Order: sequence, then structure tokens, then C-alpha cells
Amino acid sequence: MINRFYLFALLIGTAIAGCSGNETKTAVTAPAPKKPELMGPFRFHKLIEVSPGQSYDILSWGRGSVDAGAFMILHSDSSAIQYTTTTGDLDGTIVDVYNADMDVDGNPEILIQAKSKDTTKYATIYAFEFNNNKANKLDFPRLNSSQRKGYRGNDNFYIRDGKLMREFPIYSGTGKDAKPTGAKRQLEYGLRSNEFTVKQLSKDSTDVADKPAASTPAKSDDNKSTVQKSDNKSSSSKSNKKKRRRHRN
Repeated sequence: MINRFYLFALLIGTAIAGCSGNETKTAVTAPAPKKPELMGPFRFHKLIEVSPGQSYDILSWGRGSVDAGAFMILHSDSSAIQYTTTTGDLDGTIVDVYNADMDVDGNPEILIQAKSKDTTKYATIYAFEFNNNKANKLDFPRLNSSQRKGYRGNDNFYIRDGKLMREFPIYSGTGKDAKPTGAKRQLEYGLRSNEFTVKQLSKDSTDVADKPAASTPAKSDDNKSTVQKSDNKSSSSKSNKKKRRRHRN
């Protein structure tokens, strides 16, 4: 009786050990680190490292309004142990910040894109070129009348081949009745002697008008018949003159 009890206990222990061995272990993944939240009055922050030891922290800040405020560009030159701050008023909210060297002079340009509620602007670019820890403000050009035709915001900025590219959809109509045409306008911004250059790369539907081909009027058969009639008249007059001369003779 005792042997049967020990045998039964041994079987139960073996079964429990087998079940525990078949258990699948679930991998525990560490939670992804959260992006540090900005404390008020700061709203936006982006770090741009141009080169080793040369970094730019771009921030926006302000209390009491989300459509207005100010921006700061904190330049850290850790190699020379120099730190400079550039500030300015901000209209709207910062969408993104870009770094380029459009004139290829070795001095970086920091371009801040802000979105405004003003329907005459929609997008604003605050541009600075940094040279020897000094910030030179650059005037970003506004859209002219042809570039603005059909413009209703939704700008997409990006850097390509060292140039600042700008794309936006084109609308037809005005006000609430404006509808997208499906075409886009693409502009390329460069820099020469601290002044922006603008080149339109796209041929959109608002600039290309379909002009009807000029057609030359074809000659009708009536014109030919009139010519033939005149020739017949001249030949008949000549024959009449000959007949008169014979009768005289």
C-alpha cells in the first residue's frame, strides 16, 4: 500500500515537471523612452548639429497665446567655448526647421518654417546665416502675383541638393468655392550675396493657357471661277479686236 502511494506521488511529480517545462516564456520588452516634454512657456524644440562642436537649438516660447510668441536660436560652439543667442518675434507656430548652405560658402543657414492663420501668408520663413558666431538675418521673398495665383497654403518645404524646395497645391476659384485643380507649383530657393533667388520649376495649369491654333482661310472654288471668268473675258475681247481688223482690211 505504501509503495503504491509513493508510485502515485512520483507520477504526479513527473507530470507537473513536464507541464512546467512546456510553458512558453514571453519576452518582456522595455518600454520605449518617452520624448521629453517641454515645460511652459516653451512649445517647440529641435536640435540641429551642423558639424562636430557646432550645434543649434531652436525653440519657441510664449504664454497667453498659441498664435503669437517668440523664437530663440541657441548656438553652441563647444570647440571655441562660445555660446550665442538669436531671438525674434514669431507669427504663428513653428512647423519645422531646416539647415542648408545654399550659397556654398561654408556658413550654415538656419531656416525656421512657421504656419500663420493669415490667409495672405499661410507660411513664413525666418532665415539666418551664421558666420563666426554672428547671425545675419535674411529677408525671405514673398510670392509674387503669378506665383500666388491659386495659392491657398498647404506648403511643403524640404532641402534638395543644398536648395530650399517649396511645393503647394493649386486651387481654382475663390473663398469657400475654391477647389484643388490637382496641379502643384514647385519653387526652388537659392542664395546669392545674402539675397534669395527664386526659380519656378513646374509648369502648372494656371500658367499654361490653351490657345486655339490660328487657321488661315482656304481659297474657295468661287475665287477660281472668278479668275477663270476674267480670263475668258480678256480672251474674247482679244478675238473681237482681231475680227474688226479683218473687216477693215
